[in-house]
Amino acid sequence: MKKTSQKSRSNKFNLSQGLAFAYRAGDFVENSIGKTIADTALAAPVLEGEPQMRTWYRVLIPAGVSGDGSEYYIYIKKAASDHLCLFFSGGGVAWNEYTAARPVTGGKVVAGMPNYYWNNLRPFTQIMNIHTGITETANPLNPFNDWNFVIITYATGDFHVGNNNFPYEAEDGSEQVVHFHGYRNFQEAMKISAKLFPDPDKLLIAGDSAGAFAVPALSGEIMEQTYSGCLDVTLFSDSGQLCYSHWKRTARDIWKAKEDIWKSIRTPNITMDWYHSLYEKYGDRIRYLYASSTHDYLLSAYYNDVTYRKYHTDADVQEAFFHQLQEMVNDFKAMTPKCGVFINDWKNMMVMKTGLHGGTVHTAVRQLNFYLKARSGVTMVQWLFDAVNGKVYDAGMDLLEENDHEKKF
Repeated sequence: MKKTSQKSRSNKFNLSQGLAFAYRAGDFVENSIGKTIADTALAAPVLEGEPQMRTWYRVLIPAGVSGDGSEYYIYIKKAASDHLCLFFSGGGVAWNEYTAARPVTGGKVVAGMPNYYWNNLRPFTQIMNIHTGITETANPLNPFNDWNFVIITYATGDFHVGNNNFPYEAEDGSEQVVHFHGYRNFQEAMKISAKLFPDPDKLLIAGDSAGAFAVPALSGEIMEQTYSGCLDVTLFSDSGQLCYSHWKRTARDIWKAKEDIWKSIRTPNITMDWYHSLYEKYGDRIRYLYASSTHDYLLSAYYNDVTYRKYHTDADVQEAFFHQLQEMVNDFKAMTPKCGVFINDWKNMMVMKTGLHGGTVHTAVRQLNFYLKARSGVTMVQWLFDAVNGKVYDAGMDLLEENDHEKKF
């Protein structure tokens, strides 16, 4: 018994030392990358005066606020055309006091500690927002480089719809507040967008991860209040599936979203509830697009947490996600057969995030995979570009067939 006890204490000590090292290493890497961006020409300059063509700028939003109370800004890029993409960024979600108290840091990610949302904008977060996938400016394969862009950044954990200062007890025991003011940030971003790009002839409202949820939640307001004159509108959500039975309570009581936003939540699938609400009003006068991988490693981990309070993923959890995706796509196609769906099974190559191994990728529109052929033989960039030009179709739907995924990821 004595030897077993000593071995147990030794294992615990080694584990704690390993986690501490991983935490420090993760923070070091994040800070190093952030410093490199901040101290070089890689950093997007603050917009002063008229923007130059095909150059990314930061636009400071004095009335905006990030989750921890720090500054808020968006990114914009001007092009020669009158086409405009409004892009809602992702960055996790906080749905209760526990998750609010655990924002993302590089150290937590590498150490595999629970971390749920980005609560501020810093030099490092630039790599999540621009110069990747659809936002690349130097890639000749990117047909969207001729589009104007407004990147509605995300650092509030509320799917861009919150209106609340939410108190919580931090991990160190101190009393803190998270500023769930994604909706205010969105409104301020729309003011900038209307000023810089007042009359687009073609509008793409897109988002990845948490931003994918915001697309159906806020597109109606965009079309009514900011760009009512644009009749060529496409909506695109990349990876916005997280089934949770208490979304209405979260949106109403924790985020304090607008009444019409939380009242339209009727099922555990908040994304489809918002899409149905939108479709009831606009029907097929706009195009609807959805993309997902089959066994999303990150969204399956979030699902595991909201359901079983375990922030990790494995083959069983990923298979549950797969079946929910089947149901969601069926619901999407039943809403309107004219919608377009892009399904991929690119494997998750993440090795740094403990407990988040296996499964398939999370998002592609702002990743290198945006330009790669999926198993369907179609690239996401071609599928999306065809859609915004009126040619809407599905790709990879066979990957949702049961016999195609008997194997575990």
